[in-house]
This record gives sequence, structure tokens and C-alpha cells, in this order.
Amino acid sequence: MTFARPPKAVRRRRYTLREKLLTCAVLAVSTFSLTQMVSAQRTAEPALPRYSDTGMQPFERAEANFPGSAFYYLDDDAAMLNADVAHYDGNNEIDAASQFAGGGSGIGPAAPSTKAAGSSLDKARALQCLTTAIYYEAALEPDAGQRAVAQVILNRVRHPSYPDTVCGVIYQGSERSTGCQFSFSCDGSMARAPSASYWNRARRVAADAMAGMVYARAGLATHYHTTQVSPYWAPSLNFMGTIGAHRFYRWKGAAGTKSAFTRSYRGYEPLPAPNPKTFTPAPVADPIELAREYEQARAQSKRQAALADAKAARQPRLMFDSGVGAPPKTYAAPVYSDSARRNGGEQAYKASKLPEDSQVRDEYRTSGQWIARPGS
Repeated sequence: MTFARPPKAVRRRRYTLREKLLTCAVLAVSTFSLTQMVSAQRTAEPALPRYSDTGMQPFERAEANFPGSAFYYLDDDAAMLNADVAHYDGNNEIDAASQFAGGGSGIGPAAPSTKAAGSSLDKARALQCLTTAIYYEAALEPDAGQRAVAQVILNRVRHPSYPDTVCGVIYQGSERSTGCQFSFSCDGSMARAPSASYWNRARRVAADAMAGMVYARAGLATHYHTTQVSPYWAPSLNFMGTIGAHRFYRWKGAAGTKSAFTRSYRGYEPLPAPNPKTFTPAPVADPIELAREYEQARAQSKRQAALADAKAARQPRLMFDSGVGAPPKTYAAPVYSDSARRNGGEQAYKASKLPEDSQVRDEYRTSGQWIARPGS
């Protein structure tokens, strides 16, 4: 079979050498311009650091980091951007010993156990508040980091320097625009709906803590901050060590001893939400000032106890206290009415007015009297 040659009008056009060179030049210029644009963009926005190198998530920036900021941008897909970001659940916890480091003063004594108390509404509110704090403060942390955050909150509940409820501790100062105790409660983090999977994990950790679990590696810690910041109060407290992305501290002196954490948790939880902005902003709970106030209150309590003991020592002992050498207890004379006084007053009630005739036999009439002459 043979094919006819196409007519000259539809034959493929041949490009001249000049046209080919001009096309190559245009492509070269376009490629160079695109390369320059990409390079400029990389210079303006440097590559995000790796979590294993800095302690931050792959979508964080060092200059924009603050406690809780990593979880304001939390997203299921974003968390998977870097293979170095591991996911943890209750069955896959990093060895706590490998997470507790940093040259701190050590763990110290474990905190007392705290169990959910009050009505069913109180328990539900406490669980909601603690879950919220764990999520926004440590959503991508291993179990060790989340349990340490929960322990700090419960330690504050047991300490007289803080509110005696879980929600009260977490939302302390949330009516302020800045200066709240936990930054997520006043920095806008809660405007973003939480991820269901991370929320459920935080809820399991919160439920364990409210059931009485004590995370001993957090000890008596009452403060922490992310490894990317350095608050002014940190040098004034005992640095215990680092768990996950947070550095943990406990108070120096009596405020940080186990005897200070004696307050019982009784429930009575307020609403599980930030305080309304209409509230009068409370003073910032400065850690250094709180420790000073605790020491002053403790010293005053000791002085009052010593004065009470000294006063009790100066007072005469009652007969029923010791029985020997104590003066008899005296009573004031009765006050008689006018009619009683007209009828004889005190004399009317004396035994001398009793009738002589009685059923007591003669030989027993002197029973109980002193025998002046025995045998008589």
C-alpha cells in the first residue's frame, strides 16, 4: 500500500537557526528568573528547624514561640510533616528517665495523691479543665510530658498559695489579656477547635491523674516553662530537670517542702472556662512573691501557736486535768429574786431547815462524821 505525499500547504514547517537560538535564549532567561525567585523566598523564610534539634515542632518558629504556642497551630497533617516527630499513646511512652535531664537539682519527694471529689458535676468540670490544660500545653508531648503537666496543676491545688480547685488553678488570671498562669487561657489559643485524636489522649491522661495517679518524676513541681524561653523567676526556684519540651521547678525553702502540700481537695469546681473579661483583673501571681507570702504566713502561724502554748502554761490547771495541787473550782453565789430574799434568801435553802424526823436509824445518824474520841 502506498500513501500519497501531503500537499505542500500542510507540510511541517522547518524553523530557521535564528528562531531556534531565540527560543533557547527565552527559556534560559525564564529558568534563571524562576531560580532567583525561589532562592529569594527561601532567604526570606528560612527552613523550619527539626524537632530533634531544637525541641520545637516542624511548624514552629523560634521567634514566635511561647508556652503553648506549638499547640495553637496544632494540626493532624502538620504533625506528620517531619518524620522526626513521633506520635505517642498510652502503650508507647518514652522512657521517663531519658526524658528527665538537664542538670537539675533532682526529683525530690513525690507529691501526695489527689482524687476527684465532690458531686458528679464537680468531677466532670475538673476532668474537662485538666484535659484542656494538658491538650493546649502539651498535646504533642510523650506521656511523660503530659503527666508532668497534670502533676504540676494538681500540686498547685494542694498548695495554699493557689486556688483549691482544678479549674480555679488552670484559669487563674484568665480575665487578663496577658499575665494568666497558663498562657493558653488568655492568648487566644482556645479559639481553635482541638483535634479529636489528641484531645482523647489528653483526656486519658487527665482521667488517670484525677483517679489518684501520682507522676513521681514531677515531684513537688509547681512551675514549668518551655525550653525556648527563660522567665525572670527561674533562677529563684529549684530547677528539677527537663521532661519533654518543658523545664520543671519547685520552690526553695518551706514553700517547696512536702509539708506545704497538705490541703485536701474537696471539689466545688467553678465553670470550666476562662473568667469573663468583665472581671476585675487579679494581680499577677508572681512565684517569688507567693513564696515570700507563704513564709510570712507560716512564721506568723508559728508565733501564734507559741503564744497560745505560753498562755496555757501560765494558767492554773483544773482539778480534772491533774488532780494534785490544783485549787478547787469555785462558783459565784446565786442571785435570788426579791421574793426569794423576802422569804429568807440563802438561809431558806440551808440544811438546817430540814425536818429532824427522818427514816435514818439512830446508830447511823453520825455516819460520815469525824470521830473525835474513837471507841466512844
